[in-house]
Amino acid sequence: MPPRPSRPVPWRRLRQLPALALLWFAGSLVAGATALDDASSGCLEALLRGLGWRIETDEAGQARVVEGTPCRRGSLAEAQAAGDLRLVLPARLGPDDRRRLLREALDTQASRCAYAFELGDAARRAAARLQGNPGYRFSAVQLGWIGFGLRGARAQGWERFRSFGRGYRPVVGNARAIEAFYSGHVRSDCGVGRQVAQLATLRELYGDAAFDRAFAAPELSIGTFMTLHGTDSILLGRHAGELFADGKAEKTAALGRQAFMGAPGFIEHVFDRTSLDDINNQAENFVVVDVDAAAAEALAAHGGLRHYDAVNRRIWELARRMPQTGYRRFERLLYERDEDLRAALPPEHQALVASMQALLDDPFYRGFMIYVHPQGVRPIGYHVARLLDRNPRTPYSIDLALHNLHTTLYRRWIDSRLEACAASIAGTDH
Repeated sequence: MPPRPSRPVPWRRLRQLPALALLWFAGSLVAGATALDDASSGCLEALLRGLGWRIETDEAGQARVVEGTPCRRGSLAEAQAAGDLRLVLPARLGPDDRRRLLREALDTQASRCAYAFELGDAARRAAARLQGNPGYRFSAVQLGWIGFGLRGARAQGWERFRSFGRGYRPVVGNARAIEAFYSGHVRSDCGVGRQVAQLATLRELYGDAAFDRAFAAPELSIGTFMTLHGTDSILLGRHAGELFADGKAEKTAALGRQAFMGAPGFIEHVFDRTSLDDINNQAENFVVVDVDAAAAEALAAHGGLRHYDAVNRRIWELARRMPQTGYRRFERLLYERDEDLRAALPPEHQALVASMQALLDDPFYRGFMIYVHPQGVRPIGYHVARLLDRNPRTPYSIDLALHNLHTTLYRRWIDSRLEACAASIAGTDH
């Protein structure tokens, strides 16, 4: 897709974002961004270039922002090759106007999409570390939501603030606390697993030293979701700020694949709890780590996730026409594509499996990659198949959860980068 045509930028006021972007990015950087208030043009320009913007000088023309559609690209290099992320500044622009335009560029949809490339890389690194730790386990038999084993919480960088494992916060360093889940011995449910993946993504995004500086320990609290609401949690508590609600991903899908990076979500039973046979699989909490081009196109074409709830229902209806035998039967038939198992079915059941497989061959089910504790990173179709085995009496729906990746957390990250730049300049001046 070609980049959007360039256009002059008003110098005396912030340029209006597209209406869709306003729905996604509910607030501007100006609110509460103290480092931005004092940032020099040099630091602003360095940050924009670090995000992938190409800043050019025009000897005679007007200032122009060419945002393009970076959220629809597979990589920053692809976005740049398509002509996205270009900022043209007049050579004779005064210092105040130059600084203003650089600030405006940071507040665009395109800058948030460029940040999403880094966010996606961070989410994938975090997920790889978490799933690579055999000591991070899931157990239904535990005293609370989180268990730190024989060594205890404090020895692994955490301290308890709620009873029965319902709430912990870091002690002696944020990065060290996340390391417990990378290399220590911990147990938790998938809800805490999602929180840890979100916080680990921030560690990977910032780097250890900046991660320790940027967040107070209570902001990285983990525990039951109800517990987090009463804390300073940066995810869902008092410090979360603006939360973006797009449960069925209509807005996110319209923006493109990078808009999903790092987003939390959940797969949840549709019928009430009396339909559950395996209470430990009543829901699965996830973090999105990748969305390929075909999956993104399918989501955009169908307007988000609501269409796939209907497909999930149809798959479940077909599964109900087969006898329930074997703990991993549908997982083997539909995800592992076990030909021997399929060949052993009577012809009428083979036809049902073929119909289910055709539905699961939609690009969304194959290319929408999520991290779930303890299964690790897998396509979302795997989870749809395995839940047919775990709770065969209910279909499942898919939602994005409330998040602040592109509001509060984006502003905090911008602040951190600008503060580091200012400190570096101050250090060279002495």
